[in-house]
Amino acid sequence: MDFGFTINAPRAIYLDKIDPTLRDRIIARERTTLLCIGCGSCTATCTAGQFTPFSLRKVQHLIRRGEYAAAKEAVQNCMMCGKCRMTCPRGVNTRAVVHTLLQEL
Repeated sequence: MDFGFTINAPRAIYLDKIDPTLRDRIIARERTTLLCIGCGSCTATCTAGQFTPFSLRKVQHLIRRGEYAAAKEAVQNCMMCGKCRMTCPRGVNTRAVVHTLLQEL
């Protein structure tokens, strides 16, 4: 019987099963990544985010959750303008983080 909707597959993320090698390489190359508290200041001022679905905050969360394919696709939209770095309250070098992500992913 068709009820007009489908049930989505669960998106449970098991952090114990994630391969942390890529995340650890990114952290080793750019230590300021650890300072990020996910406040969203970078996303609020993002030029690319006004025209594309890019969100550096979302990319950071994807990396921490081990969803590297989605992070690779999202980080391609960054314009490297540097506004995010100027507004970060924790002093995260976001341009270097994005550059590292582009190289590592």
